[in-house]
Amino acid sequence: KLKYIAENLDSLKIGLDETFKFNCTMCGKCCIDREDILLKPKDLFIACKELSMKPYDFIQKYCECYVGDSSRLPILRLKPVGQNKRCPMLRGSRCAIHNAKPEVCAMFPIGRCMTIDKDNVGDSKAMSGIIYINQKVNCGDKKATHTVREWLSKFNIPVDDEYFIEWHKVISSISLDIHELEMYTPEKIKDLMYNNLFAFLYVDYDLDKDFMKQFKLNAEKATGMVKYIRKVAEDVKKELNGGKS
Repeated sequence: KLKYIAENLDSLKIGLDETFKFNCTMCGKCCIDREDILLKPKDLFIACKELSMKPYDFIQKYCECYVGDSSRLPILRLKPVGQNKRCPMLRGSRCAIHNAKPEVCAMFPIGRCMTIDKDNVGDSKAMSGIIYINQKVNCGDKKATHTVREWLSKFNIPVDDEYFIEWHKVISSISLDIHELEMYTPEKIKDLMYNNLFAFLYVDYDLDKDFMKQFKLNAEKATGMVKYIRKVAEDVKKELNGGKS
């Protein structure tokens, strides 16, 4: 599904004030055959608060983590269950965390993404703005008409979402550095880096404190660590090459 969206992005785009037709009939079909429910740190934080679970315990019970093929970042997703690959949060035809469901589920069938100029990663001017997409669905019906703006408002998702933008800045910057250092960094160092990245980005949160403040601090730790490892690796490489880069 994610590959299809990436390959057909232009045809799926929809403007904030354009309309689409969708009415949820609570059939639960949108929660079946799902291997693409990726969690951002905020999704995990909100779900854990809803279930009174620590992030690590939630991850152990409901998720799986892997390193993205292209991003080379730790990716967290809800682990599909059974032959029909249903979301582990599905209870009958209802979501067990309906009031705290992941952003990708709350916005369904609308999705959003960003493109970033790789030559200016970390610069606000490199952000193209949020792109909205209208996904093809096989559930619900078309008895209701909405604009994207109204749909977002219904689920308390801001149009100018500071967190969404900051998240993409962080992962873009880290991904770029990792691609540079992976080629000449020992496996043990890479394993340590990935473990720490995962902890900083997803796990190290106090559920009783403000999420955004913690996220910004953790993001600084994550980017700082990767840049430090990259610098050390480059210095070692240079020394081994007799002072040449």
